[in-house]
Amino acid sequence: MVNESPDVRPRRRLRPTRRGKIVLAVAALLVASAAVLIPLSLLGSDEEKKKERPQSTLVIPEGWRASQVYGAVDRALGLTSGSTEKTVETVDLALPDQAEGNPEGYLFPATYPIDSATKPAGLLRYMADTARKRFGADHITAGAQRNNVTVYETATIASIVQAEADTASDMGKVARVVYNRLLKDMPLQMDSTINYALKRSTLDTTNADTQLDSPYNSYVRKGLPPTPIGNPGEEALRAAISPTPGPWLYFVTVAPGDTRFTDSYDEQQKNVEEFNRNRREATG
Repeated sequence: MVNESPDVRPRRRLRPTRRGKIVLAVAALLVASAAVLIPLSLLGSDEEKKKERPQSTLVIPEGWRASQVYGAVDRALGLTSGSTEKTVETVDLALPDQAEGNPEGYLFPATYPIDSATKPAGLLRYMADTARKRFGADHITAGAQRNNVTVYETATIASIVQAEADTASDMGKVARVVYNRLLKDMPLQMDSTINYALKRSTLDTTNADTQLDSPYNSYVRKGLPPTPIGNPGEEALRAAISPTPGPWLYFVTVAPGDTRFTDSYDEQQKNVEEFNRNRREATG
């Protein structure tokens, strides 16, 4: 949410796949909706590939942070917590120079087959390879040029869109708010970037939070954060390269499915008041 003079800044509840709060009951739906990738290079030698080995899948949802991906890989492969994160320091993921070795944003959300021979290094390489192919597609590079940003910055914008949009239909408008604020040299003032810096997910951002000394504090620092704040999916990428036309500078979800976009600060404050009222009533 974007709000200029916060006390407690409301944020809308995101879909579970973008919060990383997935439960087993919806795993089948996630598998059906994610692209099924078959990284044969992960399965070992040619001789090993001939053997029958039980396979399972690892679902990486849209919007998950790198830390969540590392934890999921550890669990899926039966590794000690922290093993996959340590692997990142030793494996070449061929990331863009702007990333400075940080794979955030380049661990592409999809469904990955795994088996007893799968290793963290190979799995991470395949995720990064997939991201580079998606981000390097002609329509992505053309969209980045059209919007006067780099492909890496496009991935960063898409990650913010993924975290902030309440619904897929809102993504284009959220992307437009980002671009409009960049063009006006306004701080983005996105709660999602502060949540990323604080390694949390919350619906509230306080005045104290907005004073955080961090390059991810988009309330006090202008421009984009130094890296993506999660791993965006295809819909968020489309929104980032083709934002919905409009003058909006602010938005807030006053109720599930009801996100208000405006270019009027006064109207934004009224919408925030409505959100706060709805929340007080809901919590009793």
